[in-house]
Amino acid sequence: MILTYGSQQDYDGMAGQATGEPAWSAEDFAAMGAFMDSFNKDLEESGELVETRALAAPVHTRRLGSKDGAPVVTDGPYAETQEVLAGYWIVECDSFDRATEIAARLGDCPAPPHVTATAYADIRPIAESRAELEL
Repeated sequence: MILTYGSQQDYDGMAGQATGEPAWSAEDFAAMGAFMDSFNKDLEESGELVETRALAAPVHTRRLGSKDGAPVVTDGPYAETQEVLAGYWIVECDSFDRATEIAARLGDCPAPPHVTATAYADIRPIAESRAELEL
């Protein structure tokens, strides 16, 4: 699984809202969309894409926890959380190294410089059984 991250500030900037950083232009947003469409199409054509999804802005998050044994629901965004999961790809490929190569291509995604300066992705194997969770 390839995981990408963002913040509410990133989502706000993409929507053209003031964030203290330059907002994304319509051209920036279109370039990112075109890149993602091409990236996903390449993975589909290679047969490596299993699933991909972008996630809605953190402001639409609901967190479920518990207190004294009772469920507690809190609506987002969360001031203590700067970084949130923004989207993911599940790929079926020959190796962990190949998944890393695929994720490295995300570094070519066009975005304003202040966004690319802090962008990263995690690559994590999906555990198929409880035995795979053992260290």
